[in-house]
Amino acid sequence: MNAGLPRRSVLTGMAAAGAAALMPRRIQAQEQITLRWWSPQSSPEQLAAYRTQIANFEALHENVKVVFERTSDEGYAPQLAAAFASGDVPNIVTHLPSFAVSNYWRNGLLEPFNDVIEMIGPEKFYDGVNRIYEIDQGQYAGTSIGNSAANMIWLRRDLMEKAGIDKNPRTWDELLSACEAMQGGGIYGAPLPYGRNSMTTLIFIGVIHQAGGMVFSPDLDVAIDSPETRDALEFYKAMRQYCPPGATNYSWGDSLTAFVSGACATGIYTGRVLINVANQNPGIAEHVTCDLYPTKSADIAPWTFNDFPSVFIPKQAGNMEATKQFAAFLYDPEGYIQQLHAAPGHVLPVLKTISNDPAYQDNEIIETYSEEVELMSSAAANGFNLGWESTEHQPNTKAGEVVNSGVIAEMVQRVVLNDENVDAVLGETATRIEEIMAG
Repeated sequence: MNAGLPRRSVLTGMAAAGAAALMPRRIQAQEQITLRWWSPQSSPEQLAAYRTQIANFEALHENVKVVFERTSDEGYAPQLAAAFASGDVPNIVTHLPSFAVSNYWRNGLLEPFNDVIEMIGPEKFYDGVNRIYEIDQGQYAGTSIGNSAANMIWLRRDLMEKAGIDKNPRTWDELLSACEAMQGGGIYGAPLPYGRNSMTTLIFIGVIHQAGGMVFSPDLDVAIDSPETRDALEFYKAMRQYCPPGATNYSWGDSLTAFVSGACATGIYTGRVLINVANQNPGIAEHVTCDLYPTKSADIAPWTFNDFPSVFIPKQAGNMEATKQFAAFLYDPEGYIQQLHAAPGHVLPVLKTISNDPAYQDNEIIETYSEEVELMSSAAANGFNLGWESTEHQPNTKAGEVVNSGVIAEMVQRVVLNDENVDAVLGETATRIEEIMAG
């Protein structure tokens, strides 16, 4: 990913964007340095942006080479576990959820990120962006490379009109009715996931909150065994009839494709839907819109899942000065905006200076879907995840272990697909989560 790109006028672009805080010091070491960058986000458009960021950084530091290495959404946990165990760690990791970062921090595996935030300029961040990473007071485990609104409901206005639906569904009952009305002729109502994987876990955590419940109390006592979770399971079971047969194994890519291809009338995903529709199914592009995912009743506020895609540095990484400079350089406007434009609306900017940059606004999808992007931006800014379920909750540094255990997805499968006794399953699930928290 490092060859063939011309030297760019990085310093001029940075100054024009008011990004003086990102100006890297020249790395003094004369020997060749190799920095390794891991990320599960690696679409062709994103890889092109990474090439820009790498080439620009290497142009400023002729003795530095940056190598990008792909991980996966479902496989990063064992990959990083092996890396930490062997000491053969990457220098920088991006796009993992914040709860993974807090777990690694709790285990003493990460370098404090304070220096990098200072290089970027803390005043450039939106208010509150970094609070989820301040696990120990005054110490930041990482920061966000962007925001995401991962459980937006995506809708086809043409199918809604054909079915006589004149407003976006706000409640579960309205969603069930809408799916029933739009299903037929080879089109299913929704692509909800039912596999034993992270998507089912993370989406269903949102459904519990959309029922008015929570997985943990604000003091981090296990609270999943509740009437609200029972309501969430009943809703999820009712939705199964409107999902394709393959939904029993759906994960992120399957669910995304089911909506983008036109196989489902509604979707549940981030703003990546927009670029995928434009590239893969432009015939439906003018009919696509999004909204906050419905809740059990109108008096329950929506709950948006934001995994706070992250940047962090393993403590064992070598060449720490160069590593921190490269981490800060990821926010240089040229490369950062190209990275955000790789999937407009999918990862949203965390720097105010970038959101207001005309270069960021100058994008066909962002312009066409300005209302949708603004809604996602607002929802993500006020979003949560299992590592921080509400403003009243303490940070949960074991959230990643709970997610990676698969216990919540297994609960969904046992109740929804296998029709097991809900009381018994919930009791066993609560006990297993308590064991993880005590472990």
